[in-house]
Amino acid sequence: MMRDYAIRYGFIVLLVGLIAYFAVAADGFVSPQSAVFIFQSVAITGVLALGVTATLVVGGFDLSIGSVATSAMMAASYAMVVLEQNAIVAVIACLVIGVIVGLINGWLIVYMRVPDLLATLGMMFLLLGLQRIPTEGRSIATGMTMPDGSVANGKFSEAFLALGRHRIDFFIPNLIPVSVVVLVVLAVLIWFFLEYTRFGRMMYAVGSNERAAELAGAPVKAYKIWAYVISGVFASIGGILLAARLGRGDIASGNNLLLDAVAAALIGYAVLGAAKPNAFGTAVGAVFVGVLLQGLTMMNAPYYTQDFVKGAVLVVALVFTFALSGRGKR
Repeated sequence: MMRDYAIRYGFIVLLVGLIAYFAVAADGFVSPQSAVFIFQSVAITGVLALGVTATLVVGGFDLSIGSVATSAMMAASYAMVVLEQNAIVAVIACLVIGVIVGLINGWLIVYMRVPDLLATLGMMFLLLGLQRIPTEGRSIATGMTMPDGSVANGKFSEAFLALGRHRIDFFIPNLIPVSVVVLVVLAVLIWFFLEYTRFGRMMYAVGSNERAAELAGAPVKAYKIWAYVISGVFASIGGILLAARLGRGDIASGNNLLLDAVAAALIGYAVLGAAKPNAFGTAVGAVFVGVLLQGLTMMNAPYYTQDFVKGAVLVVALVFTFALSGRGKR
C-alpha cells in the first residue's frame, strides 16, 4: 500500500518539497517576479514537450523539436524584419514549417524505415544549417545589414510581441504571461485529444503494440505521421513564442530547448505513477524543470551544473517509476 502511494504521489511530493526548499534557501524565490520568470520559462519548454509527448505516445521520439523551434523563430523574424510582412504572415509561415518538417520526419520513419532517432537527428542538423543560410549566420534584428549590403528596416509588430511579453493580471498586476495561457490551452487540448478521442486512444494503441493495432485494421502509418506533424506544429508554436519574447532572431537562443523539453516529457512518466507519456504529466514536468532552474539560478549555482542536476532528477524519476512499479518489465 505504501509503495503504491509512493509511486503515485512521490513525484508531486518531490515538487512541493523542492518549492519549499527553494523558498527557504533562495532569497526572493517566493515573489511575483520569480513566478513570472518560472512561468515564462515553462511556457516555451512546455509547448515543445507536449509535441514530444505526441511522438512518445506512438512509440517514437522527436529530436528535431529544438531546431524546428529556432527555425520558426528565425522565419518569423525574417518575415517581419527583412521582408516587412505582418504578424499573420509570419505566424502562418512558422506553422507551415512545422507541418512540413513533421510530414518529412513521418515519411522518413514510416515509409523509408529510418529509425526515429536517426531521422529526427538528421533533420535537426539540417535545420540548424538551413536557418543560418539566409543571413550567413547572423542574428536578425531591425537595422541589420544583410549579406547583399541592404539594410533590414522592418520591425516586429506590437501584436506579435504581445504573445511573448504581455502579462495578464491575476490577483496582482502583470503576473501571468500570455505565453502561459497559450501553454494551458494547448495542454488541455492535447490532453483531451489523447485521452478522450478515438484518434488519441488509437495513438496509444499504436505505441503499445503496433502489430496488434495494424491487425485490428488501424491505419498505423497515418497515426504515426500525424504524431510527428503535431510535434512539428507545437515546436513551431514554441518558436513563435520565443521570437515574440526576444523581439529578434537569435540563432543561439534555442540551444537548451531540446534538453529541457525532453526532460519535461520524460519526467511526466513519473507523475501520478502514469508510467506512460501523458499531457498532464508533461505539463507538471515542465513546471518542475522551470522551478528547478529558477531555484538554482537564484542560489547562484554555476550554469554548468544545471544540466547535471536536471539529468540526475530525470534518472531518479524514471528509475523510481519503472523500477518500483515493475512496469518496465517485458
